[in-house]
Amino acid sequence: MNNRCNRSVAINRLHLVLSATIVCILCCSILATGFIVSAAQMPEIQQRGYLTIAVKDNLRPLGFKDASGNLQGLEIDLAKRLASDLLGKADAIKLKPVANRDRLSVVLDQKVDFAIARVTATESRSRLVSFSVPYYFDGAVLLTKDASVQQLSDLAKRKIAVLNNSSTIAQVRYYVPNAELVAVNSYNEAREQIESNTAVAFAADTSVLSGWVQQYPQYRLLPTKLSTEPLSVVMPKGLQYDELRRRVNEAIAGYIAEGWLKERAQYWGLP
Repeated sequence: MNNRCNRSVAINRLHLVLSATIVCILCCSILATGFIVSAAQMPEIQQRGYLTIAVKDNLRPLGFKDASGNLQGLEIDLAKRLASDLLGKADAIKLKPVANRDRLSVVLDQKVDFAIARVTATESRSRLVSFSVPYYFDGAVLLTKDASVQQLSDLAKRKIAVLNNSSTIAQVRYYVPNAELVAVNSYNEAREQIESNTAVAFAADTSVLSGWVQQYPQYRLLPTKLSTEPLSVVMPKGLQYDELRRRVNEAIAGYIAEGWLKERAQYWGLP
């Protein structure tokens, strides 16, 4: 009987020690990653008077710098419109350029209120962050400068450049099964392949290749999209951010209904 009691006491003590240890680890992790710093709740945003938004600064026509160094593009327009509707002033924003690898982490680490940085809403990402109503539907498309290529069937048995390990590879194989794929490591390498006539076309995201066409008018996009991928605003999870998420979603839904987002996309040369 005593042995059973002693064993029970020992187990209870062990549970207490383990619980305390887990709590300490969680607290240390939170402090180390900065999750308790500057929570982006709507009342706080309204009190400080501006939004902090992660954007791209090197991705024409979504977010890029003009000749004077000013940020512009579809996503910059969206950031300013949201600031105007949420806070009453289009300039009530601080735009923070981010690299692709940091687009989710800056939201998770609460370094920004949200991100508008060409992020595709996916099921796996939605486990970490919340996504808004899509503001643009991106997707893979083919680019060429060869006048003989007018439709997908014209690419049969011809060489198409694709980025290594990209999801576009499967889409090209499905739509142009007889084409020969040429793997490249960058957009610059793809351009070199086309300029040297090693490849006749390049398959990649519409939002990126639209900017390429604007910079190099000798290129054009084929009209058929190989996929459809929603671009959304990245926002933090948690009940405390419900009002922020609701207001952003309502605003974007309104921009879609009134045709503002479509007009802005066309203005920036996006199909």
